[in-house]
Amino acid sequence: MTETLTYAFPPGGLPTQSENPEGTAVFTEAYAVIPASVQRDIVTSFLPGWNGMRMWILARPLTGFAETFAQYAVELAPAGGTSDPEPDIEAQAILFVAFGEVRLSIGGARSILKAGSLAYIPAGAHWEIWNTSDAPCGFHWIRKRYDHMQSLNPLEAFTIHETEVVKSAMPNCDGVWATQRFFDPFDLRHDCHVNIVNILPGGRIPFAETHVMEHGLYVLSGTAKYLLNKDWVDVGPGDFMWLRAFCPQACIATGDEPFRYLLYKDVNRHASLDLGGPRR
Repeated sequence: MTETLTYAFPPGGLPTQSENPEGTAVFTEAYAVIPASVQRDIVTSFLPGWNGMRMWILARPLTGFAETFAQYAVELAPAGGTSDPEPDIEAQAILFVAFGEVRLSIGGARSILKAGSLAYIPAGAHWEIWNTSDAPCGFHWIRKRYDHMQSLNPLEAFTIHETEVVKSAMPNCDGVWATQRFFDPFDLRHDCHVNIVNILPGGRIPFAETHVMEHGLYVLSGTAKYLLNKDWVDVGPGDFMWLRAFCPQACIATGDEPFRYLLYKDVNRHASLDLGGPRR
């Protein structure tokens, strides 16, 4: 039986006046939960130089919280897009298409990306993105300033669809917990990874992960109880979790379909010894 792949995206719109405004959004010193229910029209942003777009800014660097990345959900109307998306020459980009299709050009090389496609764009590369279809499209966009290492060769752009990425089962779990790694984990040129984590109903992350990597987790499908610091939180499609370094985390997949999320983490570099003050 072929698995039907779907990818959640902010719903937009606005609840009716009969809705209870008390929701499940949480912001603490260790984590934040931005549920799909609050990803509405009135919290969208627009960018200069873009046509027919709006976006939800889900994460941005905050001193004392997550500091390495920004994460957007971008919606493009037909003919929407830009020929100059990135103002920061040091920023690399990871794009993941949730619905519809886009035409991506990187240094003149064109690709059509459909739902489930991921693109990696190195820092300093010139790229363009356009919705050339007759229907809206949406994609997730992760931005991180690249931590250059002079001893390593430059990174190349690439595009791939998740169906081309093998699910690697985690040890001692009978295959109920598996990760699709879009980046070679042994390629130390990369200073961040983006994966899709898959956990079958009833499966779990069986210990409270506590580590230096920051996380952005966007739930693509399924439901789970997720441990964040000391709190168990119910999450489902379209919910976003933002974890600072060392926030304990674990989860138990619930429901009757796989729990899947798009995961960002920073890797492969020394811990910075600069806290922002003057160097002596």
